[in-house]
Amino acid sequence: MPEDILINVTPFETRVALVEQGSVQELHIERSIQRGYVGNVYLGKVVRVLPGMQSAFIDIGQERAAFVHIADLRQNRSERINGANPTPIEKILFEGQSLIVQVTKDPLGTKGARVSTQISIAGRMLVYLPYDPHVGVSQRIEGEEFRNDLKARVQKLSGPDEKGGFIVRTQAELATDEELQADCEYLKKLWCIIQQRLRSQPSPSTLYTDLDLTQRVLRDMVTPETENIIVDSRTVVQAMLDWAKTYTPSVLDRIHHHVGSRPLFDTVNVDEEIARALSRRVNLKSGGYLIIDQTEALTTVDVNTGGYVGGRNFGDTIFRTNLEATGAIARQLRLRNLGGIIILDFIDMDNEEHKQSVLRELHVALAKDRTRVTVSGFSQLGLVEMTRKRTRESLNNQLCEPCPTCQSRGSVRTARTVCYEVLREVLREAKQFNPKEFRILASQDVVDLFLEEESQHLAQAGDFIGKPISLEVDPMYTQEQYDIILF
Repeated sequence: MPEDILINVTPFETRVALVEQGSVQELHIERSIQRGYVGNVYLGKVVRVLPGMQSAFIDIGQERAAFVHIADLRQNRSERINGANPTPIEKILFEGQSLIVQVTKDPLGTKGARVSTQISIAGRMLVYLPYDPHVGVSQRIEGEEFRNDLKARVQKLSGPDEKGGFIVRTQAELATDEELQADCEYLKKLWCIIQQRLRSQPSPSTLYTDLDLTQRVLRDMVTPETENIIVDSRTVVQAMLDWAKTYTPSVLDRIHHHVGSRPLFDTVNVDEEIARALSRRVNLKSGGYLIIDQTEALTTVDVNTGGYVGGRNFGDTIFRTNLEATGAIARQLRLRNLGGIIILDFIDMDNEEHKQSVLRELHVALAKDRTRVTVSGFSQLGLVEMTRKRTRESLNNQLCEPCPTCQSRGSVRTARTVCYEVLREVLREAKQFNPKEFRILASQDVVDLFLEEESQHLAQAGDFIGKPISLEVDPMYTQEQYDIILF
C-alpha cells in the first residue's frame, strides 16, 4: 500500500509520521536533549555482578547503570548453540572489568538500559555481526530458493577471510551486488573505527552512536511502497540528500521540501492523532470502541460494542465488532509504540469459527508492523496474549509524566511538551495574523521552563516571526492549560 513519510523539524525536536491513505500509522519523536541509546556501542565497566539473577550492572557513562543478563553474553550464546553447559556469569564477569556492549533497549521508567555483548552494526541492506561468523536472511524475505541465493551472494561478497557475519535485511530483496558490496564495505569501515576507539579510550566511554532520526528514516523506514519523504526544513532536506547520495541513492528522487504555508503536520492532522493516541479510548467507525490501559508490567486492550447494533443478531454484532477491532488494535500498537506483554480482551464469542476468523484478521493486520510480534490463540478465559518487542519508550512515556494532582494514578503532558506545543501554536498564529505582540498565558512550571531551559528556543521563535513574545503566569491554570493572546 502506498505510503508517505512526513518529517517535522524544529530546533528542539524532530517528529516523523508514517502515513498510509491519509491515516497516520506510526509516530517517531526524537528530542535534542533526549536522544535514544538503542544501537549505541560503549566501552563499559562492570560495577556489580549478581549471581542469584545471573545478571550484572555495567557503567556506560549514563545516569543509570546498564543491565546485562547472561543470555545477552556472547560466550553464553556460543555455549548454548554448541550444546555445552553454560558458564555461570560470575565466572565470566568480575567487578572493574572493561566490556564492549551495545544498547538493545532504552532506559524504561526506573530501569537502566539493557545491553548485550553480541554487537551488531546496522546498514541499509545488511547488519554486520563482527563476532558471529554466519549469514542469515530476514524472515520477511519469502521463497527458499531466493533466500538461499541472497545468502550465497552476501557470503561471496564478504570474502573467505571475513571473521564476522551478516544478516540480510528486507531492503536487500531487490539489491544489486554493487549495493550490497557498498553496504558491506561501509559496515566494515565503521567496525574498524570502533576498534580504533576501543584501543585508545578509557572505560566508560562511547565508541559508536547510532544515526539520528532523519538518517534512520532513510536507512530503516523507506520501502518500495514509500512514495514521498516530505520534510519542512531546507537544511535537513539537504543533509538527507547528502547522506542518501552516499548510502541510499535510490531514494533521492523521493525526498522533497514542504513548501506550503500550512504546517506540514496539519495537512494530515498529526497533532490530533497524537492527542487521540494519548487517550484511553479509541472509537471505532461502527460505534464500538477500545479501552487501552498501559502499565509497567503489561498493556491491556478491551473491545466493546458501544453503540454498534448493525449485525443480524447479537452474535453477528459481536463478531463484526471484533473483526473491526483487529485493524484498530494493530494500528494503535504501532502508533503508540506499545511493547512487552499485551493482553487483548475481545468480546466473548461462542462460535469457534468466528474466533479463528478474528485471529486470522489480527495476523494480517499485524503483518505490516516492523517490530517483531508473537500472538497466541484464545486462552481458556477468552483472552488473546501477544508480545511486541520493546526497544524504546512508548509515545505516552515520551510525552507525558505522572500527574502530581492525582497522585500518579494518571498522567499529564510534561511542561516541556506544553512549551513545544505553545511554540508551534505561536508559529501557526504568526502565519495567519499580524499582531504587535504575542503573550503566552500559562502555568508557573511552563513559564519557568520558558525563562530557563527553553529561553533560547523562545528567543529563536521571536526572531523567526519578528514579533515580541511575552510571558504571564496564571496560577489557576494546570500544567496542560495555556492561552496565546494577540495584541
